[in-house]
Amino acid sequence: MQKSSRFVFSALCFGFAFLYIPILVLIAFSFNQSAIASVWGGFSLRWYTALFNNEQIIEAALLSLKIAATSATFATILGTMAGLALTQMGRYRGRLVFTGIIAAPLVMPEVITGLSLLLMFVSLQELIGWPVSRGASTITIAHITFSMAYVAVVVQSRLSSMDQSLHEAAMDLGGRPMQVAFDITLPLIAPSMLSGWLLAFTLSLDDLVIASFTSGAGASTLPMVIFSKIKLGVTPDINALATLIIGTVSMGIIIASLIMFRQNKLNKVG
Repeated sequence: MQKSSRFVFSALCFGFAFLYIPILVLIAFSFNQSAIASVWGGFSLRWYTALFNNEQIIEAALLSLKIAATSATFATILGTMAGLALTQMGRYRGRLVFTGIIAAPLVMPEVITGLSLLLMFVSLQELIGWPVSRGASTITIAHITFSMAYVAVVVQSRLSSMDQSLHEAAMDLGGRPMQVAFDITLPLIAPSMLSGWLLAFTLSLDDLVIASFTSGAGASTLPMVIFSKIKLGVTPDINALATLIIGTVSMGIIIASLIMFRQNKLNKVG
């Protein structure tokens, strides 16, 4: 039994080391004085200064954040509605087809999703003249399309485990369906909605393949800019950018965890 525990602990440590040591090395080299990304030349903040003076990266980062926030918000709304339809509406005609449509983006290769969306935008442009050109709007629509499926799965899992007697009690006390949804259901699934929003935001911010298919001239997201720079060699200012992103994401995870912990604590007290 003790040998088994040691093996599990060793495997766990190896797994975490495999995941996080490269990230820690990247953070350390973001403070590197040397212009060679893999050679340590002393501590310096020169690459953070170079990063904030790089207009291309700043514009791409702002565009990516804008697209990610917008697509995550709409994906959360649509994904929550889909989760409610799958769990609260019972059995209805077309439910199996709807379930398959929701699950398809989860298993569909990104290159297929990106290509199909590109063909759709090209066809729409020929038929109705919209979109006039591909850019931030088409990337946002594409990200909403695939990320809302992830939100739907997260919300659905929370709704499936929720005590339905709460809805029945609220209805018995005279609550209307819409009132019950806003006063009972939404507060209970708020942590899962927040988790879904963060997941959709991360997926959008990280996406390269779908954005490459649905973008146009003058609409390069941050992953697209970084990928283009890799062909010429990664410069240390990319390490600085990655460090800032890691710090921002870490803060978001900590804040979300605290909110969810507080919500769960209030639910237990209630």
